[in-house]
Amino acid sequence: MEIIEVYKCLCDIQRLRILNLLKGGPLCVCHLIEVLDAGSVKISKQLRYMKELGMVEVTREANWMIYSLPQPPNPLVIQNLKCLQDCADEHVCFGDDLKKRAEILARIESEQSNCPQSVLSANSECC
Repeated sequence: MEIIEVYKCLCDIQRLRILNLLKGGPLCVCHLIEVLDAGSVKISKQLRYMKELGMVEVTREANWMIYSLPQPPNPLVIQNLKCLQDCADEHVCFGDDLKKRAEILARIESEQSNCPQSVLSANSECC
C-alpha cells in the first residue's frame, strides 16, 4: 500500500469513521450501517474502495460480511488513527460512533443473537 493511497482513503469522513470503528475489532457491515446511520449502498461502496486499497479485510461467515483492519495493520494507518483519537474533540461523531459500537455489541450479546463470534469476541482496541 502506497502512502498516497492511504491518504486518499483517509481524506473522507465516512472512511475515517469506518476505520475508527474497526480499530476496536471486526464488525459486520450491518453494524457499520447502523452506527453510521447511512444507506447500505453508500457504506458498501466505501468498504469496497477501502478493501481494494488494502485498508480493510473482509471475511464471510454464513450470511454475514465481517470487516476488520488487516493483520498486521499498516503502521501509517495506525499512526493516523492515533492522531484521530487526539483530535476526536473537534469532531464529536468519532466518540459518538464508538459509544454506539459498544451499545450494539452489548445489545447483540445480551440478545443471544446469531451474530458471528468473531464480532462478539472482539471488544478491544488494536491501537
